[in-house]
Amino acid sequence: MGKNHILNRLIHLAVKDSEDIQDPKARLAVGKLSGAIGIVCNLILAGSKLLVGMLASSMSIMADGLNNLSDAASSIVTLIGFRLAEKPADADHPYGHARYEYLSGLAVAVMIILIGFELARNSVEKILHPTAVEFSLVTGVVLIFSILVKSSMFWMNENLGKMIHSNTLAATAADSRNDVITTGAVLLASLVEVFTGFQIDGFMGLAVALFILYSGANLAKETISPLLGEAANPELQKIIVDCVTSCPKVLGCHDLMVHDYGPGQRFASVHVEMDKDEDPLVCHELIDGMERDCLNNHGIHLVIHYDPVVTDNPQLERMKEIVASILKVRDTHMTIHDFRMVPGEKHINLIFDIALPTELQGKEKEIQGALEEALNNLGDSTYQTVITFDPIAFNGGEA
Repeated sequence: MGKNHILNRLIHLAVKDSEDIQDPKARLAVGKLSGAIGIVCNLILAGSKLLVGMLASSMSIMADGLNNLSDAASSIVTLIGFRLAEKPADADHPYGHARYEYLSGLAVAVMIILIGFELARNSVEKILHPTAVEFSLVTGVVLIFSILVKSSMFWMNENLGKMIHSNTLAATAADSRNDVITTGAVLLASLVEVFTGFQIDGFMGLAVALFILYSGANLAKETISPLLGEAANPELQKIIVDCVTSCPKVLGCHDLMVHDYGPGQRFASVHVEMDKDEDPLVCHELIDGMERDCLNNHGIHLVIHYDPVVTDNPQLERMKEIVASILKVRDTHMTIHDFRMVPGEKHINLIFDIALPTELQGKEKEIQGALEEALNNLGDSTYQTVITFDPIAFNGGEA
């Protein structure tokens, strides 16, 4: 209860006018508060460690201090990123500026990697030309204090990151956790040298540098991914599917696409299937309602495409089931939709879309050829297929 109380007090420092922590303004306020706390704490830790490291001639302590200095710079970049992300949409950027949060995370990752390279170079020099470390009570107190502060920052950013669903704060939390580990390693190196005489300071400094490089590379990967465009996660897919399939007249859905322009700026499109005999005006009204519900309840700007489907043609249903069963022999994840059948003088055209798994992309001609061969082996007619292959980002049902 004490921890929750502290967390709630922190949130109330940032959020005064909104009770909804997911509200974009409240979310940005929490992010800026975290950045400000990070700047102050990291500057205090960096200054104390650099001073103690120089007095004790300890490369690993100075390396840890430089790491905290880079963390302070990272907090500044994060704070700037949150401020830029709250800029409203304009004529040149109609989808807003929320991706600045991702860009700030990438900038932090690059800074961490550069610091890691510099620390590695200095540590190798210390290994080749070792000097004695002067450890004192002040040194120990500073390092233990650093571990306590960084542990608190890890706890704060991890919980705030979960509450506002921020990858940037999650990355900041991971960075604080890494600092706890690296500072512990520095303290261990100093104690080992004091009590055994073994000079492992340079090796520990190198280990810290390698750990920083590893963390920086992971952070870069995590921030680049949403900038490139990620597939919608299963939870988000379910939210959108539930929004549309809750309508009794919707028979299925497919071709769901989600575009993420940053926190609070998600746009999606999906095809919904309804009986061709339904009144188009009624269908249009129902679709408008689904789009409004998705925006009001989940903050997702949804655009729905209406696909009328034939439900009273036994021959079409039979061919659709045959095609689906042939494809499932190849891969159970392949599904079909928008199925049509157009009879001709010499053959029957089967026109449809296939949702294609990622591992089968590039094999479209092979799949189409094998399908036509299997269909024509039925012996009742000659079939030709006209297929549109869709990536399998999502397929909610066949049609």
